[in-house]
Amino acid sequence: MEMPISKRVLDLLFSLIVLIFLSPLFILISILILLTLGKPILFRQTRPGYKSRLFKIFKFRTMHNGVDQTGNPLPDEKRITSLGRTLRSLSLDELPEVFNILRGEMSWVGPRPLLVEYLDRYSSEQIRRHDVLPGLTGWAQVNGRNALTWEEKFALDVWYVDHWSLWLDIKIFFMTIWKVLTREGINQAGHISAEVFMGNNEDNAVKKISN
Repeated sequence: MEMPISKRVLDLLFSLIVLIFLSPLFILISILILLTLGKPILFRQTRPGYKSRLFKIFKFRTMHNGVDQTGNPLPDEKRITSLGRTLRSLSLDELPEVFNILRGEMSWVGPRPLLVEYLDRYSSEQIRRHDVLPGLTGWAQVNGRNALTWEEKFALDVWYVDHWSLWLDIKIFFMTIWKVLTREGINQAGHISAEVFMGNNEDNAVKKISN
């Protein structure tokens, strides 16, 4: 599905408004990260977007680079900082994705961009979540977020693809504000965010990851 011009125009206008009015918040968070974690301020990671095309997603950094005695990264639970937990609980770590929206790699609303390694684990139905631009928030995020199973998330993502409208985007946007204020569904039980999606094979093990 090609993104309608009206959606792109609204994405650009709202992104510019956010950058203008929230620039002091961007600066404050950047300074706090610099003081507590040092450089880099931003976390960058390759993610698949529209039609599975790869791009670099931007987020505020929430973890330090601590490793164990063998040089392997410590678990996420031990690397996330108190500032990082606060940023995640308020979804403020996602703010730099505004730049991805300005670049046309993301939209304000759409399925969340997940990990590259998931691409060959999707079913033919689930991969349809890439038929639209990924979003900073989406239908799955306002209907459970990380409290949902992967199958439930992907079903909601595909439903969004099939039922997209500007009115739906507006509804999701205002629902997102409420979810952020109430902090619903931010973490999956026992994890910082969600478990790794290992595909639809029940014999695959599930590991922890922060996405």
